[in-house]
Amino acid sequence: MDLHLLADNLTNPALLFFFLGIIAVQLKSDLKIPENSSKFISLYLLLAIGFKGGQELSHSVFTLEIIWSLLFGLFLALIVPIYTYYILRKKFSIENSGAIAASYGSVSAVTFITTIAFLEMQQIPFNGHMVAVMALMEAPSIMIGLLLIMISKGNKGKSDVPIKTVLQHSLFNGSVLLIIGSLIIGFLASDAQAEGIKPFTTDIFKGFLAVFLLDMGITSGKKLSDLIKKGWFALIFSIVIPVINGSLVAIISGSFIDNTGNRLLFAILAASASYIAVPAAMKIAAPKANPSLYIPMALAITFPFNITLGMPLYLFIIQNTY
Repeated sequence: MDLHLLADNLTNPALLFFFLGIIAVQLKSDLKIPENSSKFISLYLLLAIGFKGGQELSHSVFTLEIIWSLLFGLFLALIVPIYTYYILRKKFSIENSGAIAASYGSVSAVTFITTIAFLEMQQIPFNGHMVAVMALMEAPSIMIGLLLIMISKGNKGKSDVPIKTVLQHSLFNGSVLLIIGSLIIGFLASDAQAEGIKPFTTDIFKGFLAVFLLDMGITSGKKLSDLIKKGWFALIFSIVIPVINGSLVAIISGSFIDNTGNRLLFAILAASASYIAVPAAMKIAAPKANPSLYIPMALAITFPFNITLGMPLYLFIIQNTY
């Protein structure tokens, strides 16, 4: 691995703000980002990346690579929760295994956004259709996780929650709707119209990302102690599974994608875990699943690993496989 690249990533100001948040928690500081501000920033990041992705897509030629990318993303969203579920069942209950499997089959929009910032820092190009791939991968894993829970429990697995409610919550939750809507708006906007809001969608993006990662650091620092209490299996799973998924996809994606940036985004999507959409859906559909287990795994371990060591690792694999 290029140690210079790793050093550049670890000294990225946005990432250092993430570490500052963790340190603040360990020092028992009262530093915090107001909840309303945090929510606004997360909505802004999704809006900005969706809009810019739509603009990129509007200038792209619809190719076979885009079709294969969408199909491959859907395949990953379906297969990852299935194989991880049966690994998790060796240690966890049916409900917890289903929730964790859904988390690791789904994606983290924040990890995706951070990776885009990393690519821009390294001046590595990528295509806007990857935003559509990310949006496509979020919901299917939730449905697979719930399906695995119901199959494992047999007749007792019939949920009191209507399937329509589960579908609506997984397909039309705020983050999915905003990223898809922004993508469409960006696709429809002309170059002149996009230029008019560029100061909002582009110029202040990295600043807002730094503040958001500070907030994520504070949240991660608070969740870390909860996860440590769950034992070594959860900790090891939170790192090993992302490395396996990300590394394999970094290699396999080279068979139908030439663009290095697109391959890295695919690898990070496969390696990331949802800590927003999945918990919201599981709270409704699988209330017996323990959020103090699957949220810290995704947020306090997998997320920091991916944005510090994961991105340079997957990029190294991509650059050395053809």
